[in-house]
Amino acid sequence: MRSVDELRSLVEDALAELSPAGPAGLDEAFRYALEGGGKRVRPVLCLAVGEAVGAEPEEVLPAACAVELVHSFSLVHDDLPALDDDDTRRGRPSTWAQFGESVAVLAGDALLVEAFRLALSYETPAVARELADATHGMIGGQYLDVTGSADDLAALNRLKTGQLFEASVALALAVRGSEPQTWPRFAQEVGGLFQLVDDLLDGDGHVLVHGEEETRRRADEAAERALAALSELDADTSVLQGLVEGLATRTA
Repeated sequence: MRSVDELRSLVEDALAELSPAGPAGLDEAFRYALEGGGKRVRPVLCLAVGEAVGAEPEEVLPAACAVELVHSFSLVHDDLPALDDDDTRRGRPSTWAQFGESVAVLAGDALLVEAFRLALSYETPAVARELADATHGMIGGQYLDVTGSADDLAALNRLKTGQLFEASVALALAVRGSEPQTWPRFAQEVGGLFQLVDDLLDGDGHVLVHGEEETRRRADEAAERALAALSELDADTSVLQGLVEGLATRTA
């Protein structure tokens, strides 16, 4: 089993080789959006699940990169003035602030198309189908967010954040043709954990609704449930256990 750092390195190398078929200026914006210093949690999760069910990381790598591309697409579009209107992302100008709104929209489109090109590289259509379902869910969550029409915060977060975490697991299973077992429950808990800790670090979301102490308690319980789901699997989940523990205690 490869470590989280080794899996992350595989992802970074694979992403560095990607390029949209188009003008050089579009490629520059594409690369800028993709190389923004993210933690690559979703593709690493995808690769680690793949290894746990017996796949070589290289076999799952296109699917893992596809998830990260969809995530990057969502960030580029979320930052636009028409949505969240954020001119910075991870300590530097957001894509639209660096290249202009029109180019940022096109760069986001290119990221999404490249994601599905990778997903469609598999013989089974299940990989692309799982990614499409998750992307639809994520976009629906963003709609609920920008229109203020979400019924509750947990439901919103499961769509906006959780869908790609669930896809990270589902795509690895689809590549391998593995049975779901308790993997969906694990995926849902990891997505919830990630969002809860994000809210603790940013001081918003659940923290504003429930307070810091209650949000911390919910994050700890989500981590416990994720680990419990892993313990029921007949697989070597040691890397995934470490990933969950790292997400629960992260400080950035």
